[in-house]
Formats: sequence, C-alpha cells, structure tokens
Amino acid sequence: MTRKKVKLAFIANDSARKATFKKRKKGLMKKVSELSTLCGIEACAIVYSPYEPQPDVWPDQRGAHRVVAQFKRMPEMEQSKKMVNQESFIRNRISKAAEQLKKLHKDNREKEITQLMYQCLTGKGLQGLAVAELNDMEWMIDQNLKEISKRSEVLKKGSTAAAAEEKPAVVDLGGGVERHQQNQWFAELMGSTHGDHHQQQMGGGSFGGHGGGGGAGEEVMVQFNDVINNHNAAAAAMWSNAFFP
Repeated sequence: MTRKKVKLAFIANDSARKATFKKRKKGLMKKVSELSTLCGIEACAIVYSPYEPQPDVWPDQRGAHRVVAQFKRMPEMEQSKKMVNQESFIRNRISKAAEQLKKLHKDNREKEITQLMYQCLTGKGLQGLAVAELNDMEWMIDQNLKEISKRSEVLKKGSTAAAAEEKPAVVDLGGGVERHQQNQWFAELMGSTHGDHHQQQMGGGSFGGHGGGGGAGEEVMVQFNDVINNHNAAAAAMWSNAFFP
C-alpha cells in the first residue's frame, strides 16, 4: 500500500500540528545521525519549538558548537554558496514545477499536431484549422524532415564505410612481377647456354674424330657466339633498364 502524499501547508489544528512536530523532529534527528555515520561527516541539528523551553540539539551542545564554529570560520562567499532557506527552497520548487509544466504542454501540443497530420493524410482537409495550428504543423513537418535527413546521412556513411571495408586491398610490390620474369628469363638463358656449350663440345669431338670435320665445328662455334652475344646484349639492356631507368 502506497503512502498518501502529504500536502505541504500549515496545519491549523493545534493538537495535530504538535503531534506532527514531535514525529517529524524525531525523524529529522535520526536522518542527521544516519548521514553522519554513513558518510563520515560532521553535522549537527538544532530545533527550536514553542512546545519546549530548551532547543533540541544533536549530537550534543559541544558537538553543535564545534560544527557552528567551523562554519563561521569559512569565508562569507563559501558560507552562502549552498545555503538554502525556506523562501529559496520554495522558489526552486516553483521554477522546477513550471519547467515540468512547460514540457508537458509541449509534449501534448506535439501529440495534437501529429494527430492532425494523420487526419490530413486520411483525407481530411485543412479548411477548419486555425493559423496557429497550421504554423505548428509546419514546424512539426520541418522537424520530421530534419530527422529524416539526419537518418539518411547516417545510413549513407554506414554503407560507404562497409563498402570500403569489403574492397580488396591492392599491395604494390614495387615491380616484383617484372623482377620475377627477369629472373626466370636469366635462368632460362643460363640453362640454354649451358646446353649449347655441352652440345658444342659433343659435336666438336665427333667431327674431330672424323677427317674433315673442323669446318663444321667452326660453324657451330660461330653460331654459338652469335647466340651468346645476342643474349648478352638483351641481358645488358634488361639490367640497365631495371637498375638504371
């Protein structure tokens, strides 16, 4: 069962006011004691009333004097920085209530204009609307268009970022493919040179073993030298292009 909200107003009945004072004073002293114990702070409470000749003090008079003296040693600006009296407290509550009421009025107006917009979409005309309602509807439509534009921009940025992540990365190897082809060509050159040299030796031996074979051997040597010279020229051009552009 929820507690009934108490109306903050002066209690006209004397007996009810006295009973409320005793109950509230006891609760106040308890709260001050709990605050000091839980948070480890120095606090005191002094309560005067027309029902008792001496004020009620917590924790005691010595402790209350110590806290009050500490408060008086502070600069005046620091003393009044967070000081609240009944008038300022009520003013703060009134201002907060006014802000809350203003917010509720705004929310209700937005709901009313939204309902009018839905009615216009269903076929109801704008003939019966006042100028204020039309202005509010225009403002509401502008706000909705701005929200749609912001949402569209967010979606576009998200799709652009996703496309950039899915795009494969291209790594520049610095002519690695061309260098690989040049190395492969050089290996083939060396292999072919070695094979031709071996064939020349075999041919020279066979022609030398037979009479009159020296001319054929010389012809083979000339052809081999031409091949070597052509390869060397191509290799020189290739390496000069590779290392000395």
